[in-house]
Amino acid sequence: MLEIAKSIDHAVKKILTAFCAVLLLLMVVFTVYSVVMRYVFENPPVWGDLLTVLSNIWLVFLALSLTVRDKDHIALDLIYTKLPFKAAFAVQQFWSLVIFALGLVMIVYGVEAVSTMGGKYWEMGYVAWEDGGIVFKPNYMPKKYAIAIVPISGFLVCFAAFASILEDSLRFRSGTYEQDRDMEISAESDRD
Repeated sequence: MLEIAKSIDHAVKKILTAFCAVLLLLMVVFTVYSVVMRYVFENPPVWGDLLTVLSNIWLVFLALSLTVRDKDHIALDLIYTKLPFKAAFAVQQFWSLVIFALGLVMIVYGVEAVSTMGGKYWEMGYVAWEDGGIVFKPNYMPKKYAIAIVPISGFLVCFAAFASILEDSLRFRSGTYEQDRDMEISAESDRD
């Protein structure tokens, strides 16, 4: 059972990393295309800036779950190096629980925001399900599509925080838990 959970965790991490890389590439492509069209051809696309911003927003929200899983998020690393081993473990687990709670808040209020969001982007087309089939609509993409990343990211943050808590707890029980190597390296460099 634990191996299945590890393989799911690994697959989710790979997929999210690839998706973030694609979003970063799209941001660059949209920006370069918009700049060239604006300053060279004097005919900028109406959708260029919006797609760049939306790609950036989705990238940041998806990368949040990756940073939570890798424990690269903002934390008080200096505290961990100064505390006794068990206390540092407890503080780190508490921090992961707080992040898990943040993910729940993102899910609850994200779903509410998506369901009540009004307005449309006039310059964007979108795909919709109508009359039993997929239909492309050339204009007026609902704004709720853009903010749908909030509850999605909340779910992924909860998953990453839970996986982190579970992994650290199992390592602590088996005696193989170690504080993050980055923290030890930064503490050594501060002493020099």
